[in-house]
Amino acid sequence: MAIDGAGKTVATLKPKEKFDFFHDERVRSVAYQILTACVVGWLAWYLISNTAHNLQVRGMNTGFGFLSATAGFDTDFKLIEYKPGVGTYGRIFLIGCLNTLLVSFFAIIFSTVLGFAVGVLRLSSNWLVARLALAYVEIVRNTPLLLQIIFWYVGVFALLPRVKNSLDLSAGAEVAFLNNRGLYTAWPVPDDLFWMTIVAFLAAVVGVFVLRRWAHKRQDETGKQFPIWSASIALLIVLPYLVYLASGSTLNWDVPTLQGFNFAGGAALPPAFLALLVALVSYHAAHLAEAVRAGILSVEKGQTEAALAIGLRPKKAISLIIIPQAMRAIVPPMISLWMNVVKNSSLAIAIGYSDVVALFMQTALNQAGYAVEMVGMTMAFYMFISLSISGVLNIYNKRVQLEER
Repeated sequence: MAIDGAGKTVATLKPKEKFDFFHDERVRSVAYQILTACVVGWLAWYLISNTAHNLQVRGMNTGFGFLSATAGFDTDFKLIEYKPGVGTYGRIFLIGCLNTLLVSFFAIIFSTVLGFAVGVLRLSSNWLVARLALAYVEIVRNTPLLLQIIFWYVGVFALLPRVKNSLDLSAGAEVAFLNNRGLYTAWPVPDDLFWMTIVAFLAAVVGVFVLRRWAHKRQDETGKQFPIWSASIALLIVLPYLVYLASGSTLNWDVPTLQGFNFAGGAALPPAFLALLVALVSYHAAHLAEAVRAGILSVEKGQTEAALAIGLRPKKAISLIIIPQAMRAIVPPMISLWMNVVKNSSLAIAIGYSDVVALFMQTALNQAGYAVEMVGMTMAFYMFISLSISGVLNIYNKRVQLEER
């Protein structure tokens, strides 16, 4: 629109835009994507075809038919039933994956708890406590993880007393023993009706989640706090126990007993598992402690002063005000740390723990000879676990981030 000399509004025509195929931004964007896809596809085709040709020239077998073939070796630690000469290579792969997930699961939990504790202690006003936390972080963080694994295996667990002189960790109850062959503990043996107690426990977990949301909503509306922790613990204990009594179910315990040169019965964890677990926990907790410390320091000092000014105690101020805000800076490095825990567990091959690398990509590979398939399956397993951890924590990370309005 334009105004002429008489003050009247006159419609003006916009010049027609000319379409230039070679200089249009949308065309370039689509063309670059197609070109990239073609290059990636060609590289994948070249690698696959070249690998298949080389294997065929050398007379090496290919395919995944070996997974149904029987494996002729045994493993010292397994979570599922397996017999050598009967079990297959596919079951060996499953055993290795479960062993890796077991040590990684406990390492992630313990390293997270220890990392948060040490990170808070790094900022303690007590000089001795803060310096001890600093010494732990600097010593452990600057020492190679492989050396720490070997140290715990050779220098600690290998020097424990022999089986006959086992350490009783149950303070005389004789249900948990530690020696140079591993940790032996009692194992529960439930009856047929014990599933009702398990269902009650799961219902209690759901109840705790609902109670937590209600308590937070109530606090936002009225400002009154509800004892979430004590109520949650009571719900998790009381409800399953009442169902346990009402169902008349029994829970027996398989206690380890010394028979000959070793313990029989109960559950057992080999020294390699214990050494790997302790090394993974101590190493990654030191790294997480620095992320926690940096996250706490990223919160403005005024937040702490305001929390103390309204009457909150220092511990309450940290747990209710500081840590929730610091999680925005803690979660991103924690994602990488959790993934590194799983990937670094592959160093168990140095001390003979039967993880997926040692069991499937070493022993099984030496017998079956399907190197490409076995290495590819192992890589796919680690990639799947890493992407799963990243996906779950990224969802949580989006929830704790600030939303601009």
